[in-house]
Amino acid sequence: MIRINTARAAGVMALAYVALVPANAGAADREHQQIMADLRILQEQTLQLQSLMNELGEALRAVNSRFDDQTALERKAFADAKVQMDTMSGDLRVVREKVDETNVRLGTITQELESLRQAIPEPGALPQTPSTSDLGAATGTPTAGTAVPQTGIAAPPVNPGIQPQRLFDSSYADYSVGNYSLAVQGFESYLRAFPKGTRAHEAQLYIGEALAWEKKDMDAIAAYDRVIANYAGSPSVPMAYYKRGMAFERLGETARARESYEALIKQFPDAQQAVLAKQRLESANRPATR
Repeated sequence: MIRINTARAAGVMALAYVALVPANAGAADREHQQIMADLRILQEQTLQLQSLMNELGEALRAVNSRFDDQTALERKAFADAKVQMDTMSGDLRVVREKVDETNVRLGTITQELESLRQAIPEPGALPQTPSTSDLGAATGTPTAGTAVPQTGIAAPPVNPGIQPQRLFDSSYADYSVGNYSLAVQGFESYLRAFPKGTRAHEAQLYIGEALAWEKKDMDAIAAYDRVIANYAGSPSVPMAYYKRGMAFERLGETARARESYEALIKQFPDAQQAVLAKQRLESANRPATR
């Protein structure tokens, strides 16, 4: 009886062992499969990360390229703006010179109108017969010892200032149309005939202007010097100082140009030309930009 029970127990244990061995092998296989699956997932995630890194690199290169293009555009825009500013500065200088010339012409026209107003006789006034001294002043010839012939016919009336005004107007017309050589000759004739005329200082100034337009800056400077020396109290002196400084600049004599501008500012601080002279001095002192 005991042997039968022992045999049965041994059989049960054998069956249990046989059942346990395949179970342990199956569990190990499933664990291996799980590890392989995790490895494949990790490999896929690594590939995705690598792809994202590549895309990010492309995006960074594109951003750098756009940044370089933008920088180049900004540099070009800055260069263009500088060129435009330089051009505008040059145009502004030309406009200032034209304004100066226009102011001179306006002053000339004002004086011409005043001369004409004074020359027109009042209504009902009798014509004046010129004396021998008036004839001598008008023609530029000496009158000492000269007698007026008695012909019995009254001489035609001569309005004071008409002849010098016509000579000045003729010279100014040549200057206005660019006949600078003729203008210089005309103004010099005016100064020889009427050295103390009311427009002598303007005639001398226009001689300098005409010579400057002909690029004879040394002769122009000498003409401006005569305005300053011979017509010290005239309104043409500030313009003579200013234009003399510009002539020195064109000749490259910056020190003498500065002296002319500084003399203008010191002697005529309220003149419009003094403001222009200060601007030219500031421009000369400003460091050149690259």
